[in-house]
Amino acid sequence: MSSEPPPGPGGQPPEDDPFRKQPPPGDSGAGSPYDSQPPPYQGGPYGGDPYGSGGYPADPLAGMPPLADGGRRTLARIIDMIMVLVVVWLLTWAFRVNELDMSADNVNYGKSLVQSVIAAVLFIAYDTFMISRTGQTLGKKWLGMRVANLDNGATPSVQTSFVRALVLWIPFAFCCACIWTAICGGWSFFDKPYRQGLHDKAAKTVVVSTR
Repeated sequence: MSSEPPPGPGGQPPEDDPFRKQPPPGDSGAGSPYDSQPPPYQGGPYGGDPYGSGGYPADPLAGMPPLADGGRRTLARIIDMIMVLVVVWLLTWAFRVNELDMSADNVNYGKSLVQSVIAAVLFIAYDTFMISRTGQTLGKKWLGMRVANLDNGATPSVQTSFVRALVLWIPFAFCCACIWTAICGGWSFFDKPYRQGLHDKAAKTVVVSTR
């Protein structure tokens, strides 16, 4: 009888999840560390004993697809930004809150704030819904990538996806759009060993390839 804990919110991925961590070939028999060790997160990079049971290094990426490269991640993000920004522009135009329509400083500020709120809500809702549903935004799906929990490879929960989206899009919408996007996403080009952006670090997720 398997000693794995039952799946739950934020817990082990379901058996039919194609990105569920798998034991290495030949290690699925009796005595395999996958049959008896505690959940991988206990030995993950965010705390706890760096070794699992039996003295095996607890590598959070073991059994997961390879990490996605930074170039594809950047292109996927640009695709997603363009699609959502088109919707933001259409809504602000439809409700006449386009800041370019007015010239008074106080009106410009008020309308700019409304645009920022609309942008933040749409970006956060889009990212949270898509990532918590399949681990993929449209950009990531088209370019063959997926967001996964670092500890177990499962599709992130709504809460995890929401935290990830907040870190990515709140500064983008309200203060330093291009600069923050470059810093937050560009961090993954230099991060070792998990290629995490700042939003991935906050949510404890990674982006893996699906191809």
